[in-house]
Parts: sequence; structure tokens; C-alpha cells
Amino acid sequence: MTEYVLEMKGITKEFPSVKALDNVTFSVRKGEIHALCGENGAGKSTLMKVLSGVYPAGTYSGKILIKGKEASFKNIKESQDAGVAIIYQELALVGEMTIAENLFLGHDLMRSAVINWNEIYKNSMVALEKVGLDLDPQMKVSELTVGKQQLLEIAKALTKETDILILDEPTAALTESDVAVLIKLLNELRKQGVTCIYISHKLGEVMELADSVTILRDGQTISTNSIEYLTEEMIITKMVGRELTELFPYEVHEISDENVLHVENYTSYNKSGKKVVSNINFNVKKGEIVGFSGLMGAGRSELFISLFGGMPGKKEGTVKLNDKTVTIKSPAAAIKEGFAYVSEDRKRYGLVLGMDIAKNTTLIALNKVMKLNVISQALEVRAAEEITTKMKLKAPNLDIEVGKLSGGNQQKVVLSKWIMNNPKLLILDEPTRGIDVGAKYEIYKIMNELVQQGVGIVLISSELPEVLGMSDRILVMCEGKITGEFTREEATQEKVMMCATGGEKRD
Repeated sequence: MTEYVLEMKGITKEFPSVKALDNVTFSVRKGEIHALCGENGAGKSTLMKVLSGVYPAGTYSGKILIKGKEASFKNIKESQDAGVAIIYQELALVGEMTIAENLFLGHDLMRSAVINWNEIYKNSMVALEKVGLDLDPQMKVSELTVGKQQLLEIAKALTKETDILILDEPTAALTESDVAVLIKLLNELRKQGVTCIYISHKLGEVMELADSVTILRDGQTISTNSIEYLTEEMIITKMVGRELTELFPYEVHEISDENVLHVENYTSYNKSGKKVVSNINFNVKKGEIVGFSGLMGAGRSELFISLFGGMPGKKEGTVKLNDKTVTIKSPAAAIKEGFAYVSEDRKRYGLVLGMDIAKNTTLIALNKVMKLNVISQALEVRAAEEITTKMKLKAPNLDIEVGKLSGGNQQKVVLSKWIMNNPKLLILDEPTRGIDVGAKYEIYKIMNELVQQGVGIVLISSELPEVLGMSDRILVMCEGKITGEFTREEATQEKVMMCATGGEKRD
């Protein structure tokens, strides 16, 4: 009998104008955690969609073997019946349904003429216990944290007698405590013989969890190695095809004495009248990157959404842009004043997914591609080509819908859109979430280029090494207040975390 629970041999998948997978070979042993790594667009998600039946047999070439027997899936259900379950980064739960209803949605127990709710609740308790959740099955899913929803997705997969569990960027939106719970669970599942395919750009997690690592690049298999023979640096080099001399290419910036943004005694309330941030004082100078650190819920995003005019509710205090006092009541007003905001949720707030690259790129700067108040398609394409070339966007052409791009390339389109409007202040909220190390590096280089041009940048990030690695100055928030400020030279992970958890700043 084969030692592999899964073998994918010679998998080739083509789309119009692009070969997404080119003769890919991928084999996974029973009971191991096998990491699948690669840059955005390397083919990881496409390969998993082939395995999970999203792309049915006949739309690709090559063979899939499950426990040594050839498998040919026409749809997702056939893949699930063979013991394959996939959990995407965007969770597929119905918020207004109960935990029990979500766990057994589409299950045989829910398909019978008369649903046996007692049986469903009993089985729900068993499923929840497997993933360490002590919850009432009759709770609505919308009442759960993202971390608990992630565990619920795994519980749902395990109700279907899953042999192969695929996790696509499972920790992208989780807190550190939620990540620790997830890692503990995956280690338990490994002991129980469940095979896990783990897709993540967080190489620290890969090094901690994985038994083996397969690396894809440009739709091809580059290597498969046991984790004991790999380092993070080796994985990065294989992923990008070159060595990155530094993960954070910080450059010493010529910081002006002039403030691009000055915020004084700023307090903001939400529409319910609850205080969101309190008595905030800080500035950002021209040519400076100011990092904002803090735990989830500290108020970093809320502060800048409020400053950007995106939060309804009362505001108090003074905001100056280039020494001019401004009152911003809407995002449109903020854009007019020279603000730019790259949201942490690029799909919801940064892009029109059904629109092509060129139209998304010029969306905010339409005045630059108009003749006699009519959009010129020629000017639009020329402007989009110029900016996306600088951004090293990977796409066959600019007519492709943005929703079909990889995460890293979507983020480059968002940045292109804002940069085309020549902002004075660029707010980057989790700018590298869910994108690969190569795309991160390119975004960091773009940040350096912008501050050289005198743009002020605010970097909000939950990845502390990123804040420490790219910021000239670091501000720390906790419970809606600024609790610490450090120069680049002063800042350490320990000092920042002390302030982020409510402790006092220490030298």
C-alpha cells in the first residue's frame, strides 16, 4: 500500500492567456501537516481547487490518487465524500443560523423528511468538543469571534469524516491567542491521523507546525522537503527565485521638519455615542513612516477611519493637514484634502472586484483621464499601464477583472489607485495581510520611494516585526489611547508589547 494518502501527478490547468499550473506534482503522507508555500499567483489555491472539485475533472490534465486509488471529482460534494475538506480564508458560515445548523448544513441529518434536532444537537456537542469549543449549539454564529468561527469551520469539516483537511491562510485574521488555540488543535488532529495541508504566508507558523513543505513558483513544483532540512531563508529563496538580502528594506529617510498631519486632543465617538478613541495627540512629518502598533481592538483602525471621515459620530479636537486646519466629514472630503486610505479589507473597501484593472486603477483620479468631461479609454489605459508597471503588477493585460487576481496583485492595484491621486498622507492599514513575502518586499520598496517624494505614511500593522522593520517612529495604542511612543532606535518588541497591553513605557 502507498505511503501517501494523496498524490497529484502532472496537474496542468490553463485559463485564457495564462497557464496556472504546469505539470505540478504534489504528494502528502497520512497524518502529516504538509505546508504548501509560494508567492501569490504561484498556483497554490488553483491546485487546491482542483483537489476539492471546484475545478472538475476534464478542466485540467493529470491524475489525483487518494489512498492509492485514482479519483475523478465532478464537483465539491464528490471530493468531500472522498474525505477532502477545504477551509478558505473567507469563512463559509451563515451568521444568522445557529452553530448546529451550520455544522450540519447540507449533511444527511438535515436532508431527511423530518429533522431529528435532538440527534443534531448531540452530534454538535461531539463536534464542538473535538475542537475544544464549549458552546451552546443553539447560539447564532454571528455572536462568535473570528477565532471561534475558524474552529467551527474545522469542526464542520470533521463531521464529514475528513481524512484530508486543507487550511488556506487560517490565521490571517486571528489574534495571537486564537492562533495558539488553532496550532494546539492541529497538533491534536495530527496525532489522530488527520492529514492537513496548510497554506500560509506566515513562515514562522510553517516552521513551527509543518512536517514537510512543498514550494510552488509560477505554477510549477520547485521542491518538497522535510522541515528539518529547511530554514525560513531557504523557503523564501525558493519561493521568489532569488535571495532577499533583507526582509524589511528600510532606508534612512530625509524627514522634513514640516508636519503633513497634526492631530491634537482628538476624541471620536461612534454613531451610538460610545467613545472609540480618547485624547489622541500625534503628528506625521513629510517623508516619515510612522508605525501604529497595538493588539486587536486597540483602536488603531478606528482612529484613522474616523480621521478619514468614514465613521459617523461626534468628533472633538484639532486636525491639521500641511498646517491647515481641516474638518473632514466624509471620505470624499478626505480625498480632496490629500488623504489616502488603503483599508485592511481590500475586497470590500478597496476594489470593485467585477471591474477591470484599468478602471479600478483610475477610479479616484478620473480627472486625469478625461477629455471634455468624458473618460478617454486611451488615456485611462495609458495611465493605468504607467502606474501598474511601476508597481510590478503581474497580469496578462489590464482588461482582467480585479477579482481574478492574486491577493498580492490586488493590493498593488489598490496602491496604484491611491498613488495616482498624488496623496500627501498615505494610511496603510494591514497593507501586507494575506500576501506573500515577495509582494511584501515590493510594497516596502514602494513605501520607501513615496517618502522620498515627501509623502507622509502611517503604517498600521498587527505584525510587530513589520512595524519595527519599516517605521521611523512607532506609536502604540491600547483601549483607544496612545500609551507609548518610540524612535526606531528605542523600540523593541518587549517595550512595544508592554505599552500594547496597558503597561507604562519603559526605557
